[in-house]
Amino acid sequence: MAYFDPEQLFEAMVDAAPDVSDLNLSVGAAPQIEVDGKLRQVEFAGLKRLLPYHTELIAMRLLNDNVELADRLIETGSVDLSYSLRQKARFRVNVFSQRGTYSIVLRVIANEVPRFEDLGLPSTLKAIAHERNGIVLVTGPTGSGKSTTLAAIINKMNEEREIHIITIEDPIEYLHTHKKAIINQREVGGDTKSFALALRAALRQAPKVILVGEMRDVETISTALEAAETGHLVLSTLHTIDAAKTVDRIIGVFPKNEERQVRTRFAQSFRWIVSQKLIPKKGGGRSALCEILRATSRTREYIQEGERDGRSLLDAMNDGALDGMQTFDGELLRLIEESVMDAESALTYATNPTNLRLRLGFDDHGNDASAGPAVQAAGAPETVEPVADSDLESLIER
Repeated sequence: MAYFDPEQLFEAMVDAAPDVSDLNLSVGAAPQIEVDGKLRQVEFAGLKRLLPYHTELIAMRLLNDNVELADRLIETGSVDLSYSLRQKARFRVNVFSQRGTYSIVLRVIANEVPRFEDLGLPSTLKAIAHERNGIVLVTGPTGSGKSTTLAAIINKMNEEREIHIITIEDPIEYLHTHKKAIINQREVGGDTKSFALALRAALRQAPKVILVGEMRDVETISTALEAAETGHLVLSTLHTIDAAKTVDRIIGVFPKNEERQVRTRFAQSFRWIVSQKLIPKKGGGRSALCEILRATSRTREYIQEGERDGRSLLDAMNDGALDGMQTFDGELLRLIEESVMDAESALTYATNPTNLRLRLGFDDHGNDASAGPAVQAAGAPETVEPVADSDLESLIER
């Protein structure tokens, strides 16, 4: 069986197309790259189809004789790590077992820390870089750009504020250099055992800002609330689909008898919830679509007291444009009106497709609602409403 160099394979995959976001290596398939959300096959000499031997060799190269990572892979079936490719690219890597073999996904991380202006994010989010305390959450599904958005916010702080920033990541993605700020980056597995332990230790390390890679458990969330309440600014991520679901997730991890207390604590601590989706652009590429919930007296009240008819966070965001708030569907409507997206594509990303369809002037069947009742199909018999007996008698008398 011919030997191959995994690094040469990674280089070929990265060079196969511009804007590669992921490398996907699975037994039984050719090497694949993801571009604009779609997989493409990559030709590499001797690897028309990956065998178990190939992915095992790649996994061992990525683990690089790290016994702790190897033990975690065996015990839990998956492991996260970071990997650098000869100054060409950096990756966030997940190695996992499936059907008795290993599969690997490498998420490409840009060498340069992203600048806020380059990401096309709403300008109102720049205010996050000047928050003094509280909790800021960036949420969305895997691959929606949460880490990139947070890196841009941290970079803006680094350029504008003389503060101490600590990041706790699994693994470290973007490498920040010291500018006006001092940034210490800790990696779970190498520098600390868990997010919760590192977060609790950070309270004694005099940071003004703490970035927690992910709110994974009740201990981490509880400690993050404590940090926010003691004057720190905490930034983190959650895998939730919108702002309202983010609040539900935070409240839901705690026991039911603590709900009232947690609602009060979170209502007082949160500053921003930014939910993201990556959507296709006309002509290729993708851009971030953002839903923004900001702390105001109204949104704090809705979180503390709970949502009910006429008092929903969605209503507050729809009414909160002056405070920098916006909803997914409101932004989709704007993009359609500006001809950035077509209606058919936008509806697939809508939180409430039915409502968005009506706002666009279409009924539930896709007909133009402004044109009145749909015209019957040609040749279809006209429907005649039955006449009641009493009405028939009056007609005969007339």
